[in-house]
Amino acid sequence: MTRRDAGSGLAWPDQDLGPTPPPESSERPRDDEKGTRRPMAWWDRIKLILLLVGAWLVLVWSTMERTPIEPFRDAVRDQLRSSWFLLGLASLEALRQVHYLISEHVAWWHSLWSQRVFGGADRRVGRMNDWTRYRIGRVLRLLLVLSLLSFVLGRIYHVSPAVALFKLPAAVYKAMPLVLQLGFAFFFIAFQFIGLFWFLSKGGTDVYMPGDVKTRFSDVWGQDAVLERVKENIIFLRQPEAIEAKGGYVPGGILLWGPPGTGKTLMAEAVAGETNNPFVFVDPGAFTNMFMGVGILKVKSLFRKLRKLALRYGGVIVFFDEADSLGSRGAVAGAPPVAGTTMFDPHGCNGMNYASSGTRSRLITSDLASATTLEPNPPRGFIMGAGMGGGGGGTLQALLSELSGLKKPRGFLNRHGRRALGMKPKPPPKYRILVIMATNQPDVLDSALLRPGRIDRIYEVGYPSTHGRERTYQGYLDKIPHELTADNVHKLAVISTRGTGASIKDIVNEALVIALRDGRDVVTFQDMIKAKHLKEHGPASDWRYSDWEGHAVAVHEACHAVAMYRLKKREAIDVATIERRGGTGGFVAPVPLEDQFVHWKTEQEAEVMTFVASLAGERLLFEGNNSQGVGGDLRSATFLTMEMVGFHGMGDTVSSHGASLGFLGRRPGVIVEDGTDRQFLE
Repeated sequence: MTRRDAGSGLAWPDQDLGPTPPPESSERPRDDEKGTRRPMAWWDRIKLILLLVGAWLVLVWSTMERTPIEPFRDAVRDQLRSSWFLLGLASLEALRQVHYLISEHVAWWHSLWSQRVFGGADRRVGRMNDWTRYRIGRVLRLLLVLSLLSFVLGRIYHVSPAVALFKLPAAVYKAMPLVLQLGFAFFFIAFQFIGLFWFLSKGGTDVYMPGDVKTRFSDVWGQDAVLERVKENIIFLRQPEAIEAKGGYVPGGILLWGPPGTGKTLMAEAVAGETNNPFVFVDPGAFTNMFMGVGILKVKSLFRKLRKLALRYGGVIVFFDEADSLGSRGAVAGAPPVAGTTMFDPHGCNGMNYASSGTRSRLITSDLASATTLEPNPPRGFIMGAGMGGGGGGTLQALLSELSGLKKPRGFLNRHGRRALGMKPKPPPKYRILVIMATNQPDVLDSALLRPGRIDRIYEVGYPSTHGRERTYQGYLDKIPHELTADNVHKLAVISTRGTGASIKDIVNEALVIALRDGRDVVTFQDMIKAKHLKEHGPASDWRYSDWEGHAVAVHEACHAVAMYRLKKREAIDVATIERRGGTGGFVAPVPLEDQFVHWKTEQEAEVMTFVASLAGERLLFEGNNSQGVGGDLRSATFLTMEMVGFHGMGDTVSSHGASLGFLGRRPGVIVEDGTDRQFLE
């Protein structure tokens, strides 16, 4: 006789029949796949009937209490005349439950009522837009509240429900002193807590209604590629059925990332202006609060407002500016500062200006710069909440839930009233909410925020190309009187490497200021050049060199200029000066003749030779002597050389110093060369 453990399904050890296979799991069919209605529990069938009948019996009992000599039969007769509606509602509820009981067992009966009768009504309602359905539902809810209030007042004043509402103003006026006292007491007590949190949850957002935003796509210059991608989202926002009818969904989130001033905010405004939808601007500090939980209230209040605007206007656009302050989990506090060896040495010339714009950017953000420090054992940092995480008390989690949480039914009566009647709540409407976020630090954003379904499209709004800069210059110059030719505008675009829309606008405005200061009404090309140099390098100081020092600075800068002219074939000299600007004794600044993405070994070697040309020239002309001014040049040359050899394979070895630091468990803040990593490299 075979014995098996019925609980675990395993054979006893003395049997060799093997384990009993587990029962196969079957997927529960959907409600619309079954031919009948889902069965209800018996308590759900009778609870409303018992409530109505119980309320009617309570009224009978109250009548007998008021008149002790009145018999039970007369009390029942009186309540049948005055409270007949309760028994009528109980009868309707009983009839409804009989209908449900038949629908649970007879398929054709359920199909008749669910698809032809009620289904036809739902289809007619579905043909209405969301805003019309919302207004009709609001009117029906108001009528329901007024009906219940009239019945209650009718019982209190012993009059007909139709007359009871007209007695309400007189009763309120009579009780006004007591109402004012109670209202003041409630306000005084509740405002300290509820009112304060309500007030704190309302700031940080600005709503622009349709027509308020005048910006159009034609006002966005220099970002044509990104603009075309963004226009696709506008098509889906205007005509969502174009993609939903084919089984897709409308992308609901866009992240625009790139350097400051490249037009991310302007592009979001243009989206709002083109769609003629409400535009909600969320301030970067909107969710930063001193009280725990206020950020969550702000998120829920914001999206409640967005849903209402989406229903009323068919769609809404919300723009989160500086999203890195909103969507990060936390930040490190108490961490050591970045390397104490800055490129801008106050004791010498600016060792950065001689490099190309791309090299300067890499030198500033170099891994080597973050891996060098003057402290061998920097203090350990601790994690402190920042942005919407940590001290935000779950604000980021609330934002993630609102962006793509469960599509739960909305409305108290829809969720609880229909369930109490044994009916399924109606699903929420499709809220057309386009979320646009902008940041210049996408790497600090939480990965859960960037997943598809929340942020569906991520676009880089980078530095404009030469053509984009030319179009931007022309757009802003057309707004002022000027005499620049097309060649002048093209030359400005070429020499304005890494120029953004904001910086170009500022240069044009500064050129106009220069022209007006000189007593002219028309901007010239020289005004534009002066404005560009002023904005990029700062104003010159009134410092005057001694004859000997002025000669030394001129020799120093001339060495850089000669090396740059002879060695850099793809760049031209834009500025060469010995005027002091800030802590810089003078500089020579190059500009590329064309846009460039990567740099080659020969170009990097030319950069290094340009840096050290000052040292070679000073020692040659001053009999082996040199000034402190070469300090910044040597530092930049050293960093660039170490980057070439240790990271980019431009030396005798192909090993990566960055990979070796990771292999040795190094972190930013340790000394680059202490012997162990050198031994590993060798």
